[in-house]
Amino acid sequence: MNRFFKELDRIEFIVTMGCTGRCRHCSEGSHEFGGEHIDGAVAAAAVEQICSAYGISSLMTFGGEPLLYPETVCAIHRAAVKCGIKYRDVITNGYFSKDNKKIEEVAEMLAESGVNRVLLSVDAFHQETISLGPVEYFANAMKKKGVLTEISPAWLVSRTHDNPYNAVTKELVEKFAGRGFEVGDGNIIFPSGNALKYLSEYMNETTAENPYEDDPENIRSVGFSPDGSVLGGNIYKTPILEIMENYSP
Repeated sequence: MNRFFKELDRIEFIVTMGCTGRCRHCSEGSHEFGGEHIDGAVAAAAVEQICSAYGISSLMTFGGEPLLYPETVCAIHRAAVKCGIKYRDVITNGYFSKDNKKIEEVAEMLAESGVNRVLLSVDAFHQETISLGPVEYFANAMKKKGVLTEISPAWLVSRTHDNPYNAVTKELVEKFAGRGFEVGDGNIIFPSGNALKYLSEYMNETTAENPYEDDPENIRSVGFSPDGSVLGGNIYKTPILEIMENYSP
């Protein structure tokens, strides 16, 4: 076992960088709709290989908008169930289709695949470009399937900071809470990508750090990109355990 993974307990997949939103707070900047996505079968195999050597307790799929490719998301989560991974999350903005039938089909797929928590990005920034109707329909569909659906908002500067964006976010959060949805802490916007471009007046007030950065000498989470790249290698070219064995920061 490579010593740099002694505390490894999590796997993450950026399924795609394609997104249905055009959020001014996005750390990645502009997203194109659709685009490259990771292969579900290859990703699922990587999950099984990692779990054969390491004790993994949580797995997350996100993007971009991961539910543009629900079959891929579900393939990954089925592998997580097979490997006994306890916590299986999806982060989504909830807007991947306007068709209620399609939304219900995806909700059924997610529940069947073993997703046990959906973190739904609802806040002032997402709702600038994403209609709330399909998002609400998706949230209700997941709730009917018995999958925990937790509102996960993005806060500007802090959760208590008095600014117009947080005021709108609080109204949205209260709306979902009033309908029985759990509300999580969400995250504090950190200065990167669109946030630096469009919210620069607030960035000198925030001390938020990138929550997705890991200590390169103590990897707690193995994160895969849409093109299969991970830890300086690529699972389309090299088995994940070989990449991990040869990893050195």
